[in-house]
Amino acid sequence: MKVANKLLVFGCLILMVGCGYHFRATGESIGIRIESLAIPMISSTSSEIGFEAVFTKVIREEFISHGKIPLVPEAGAHAVLIGRIHDIRTEALSFDSQQHTVGGRSTTHAVTNSRRLKVRLDMQLLDKRDNKVIWHDEAMEEWASFAVEADPLATRYHQQEALEKIARRLAKKIYLKTAERF
Repeated sequence: MKVANKLLVFGCLILMVGCGYHFRATGESIGIRIESLAIPMISSTSSEIGFEAVFTKVIREEFISHGKIPLVPEAGAHAVLIGRIHDIRTEALSFDSQQHTVGGRSTTHAVTNSRRLKVRLDMQLLDKRDNKVIWHDEAMEEWASFAVEADPLATRYHQQEALEKIARRLAKKIYLKTAERF
């Protein structure tokens, strides 16, 4: 039985090598070479404002944290990462019911406890040397929930935290999508 297991493992390794799969133990680049990258301000078609700066900052920080590709102004970059926020949407996630008596009449209404924030991006990486699209994903999406409180400032703070969490998740996806190409 031990010989059969060894043959099975050996056969899988042969198949992986033969199919083009390989391990990258060193994290070195494979394929294209990006010598410098520009990440201009993310644009938005959403009616919500202020999200663009948060996303741009977090995406830049993700690339900087890995230190493999220098970020430069767009005029001097070999590649440019262009992004557009398609949609920012919130939806109620959980409710409580509250009962009030007004003018002798008792009424019950739902109060939102938490909401879900969803963000959808269109991102593409362009090689400026030959104006070719290296990768394009028009439907990158993430979501996070946040608490709704009686104080609107506290709710806004929780929403901002959820937005930053979404931005960090998307930034990781964007970095990995870019890094797998080089």
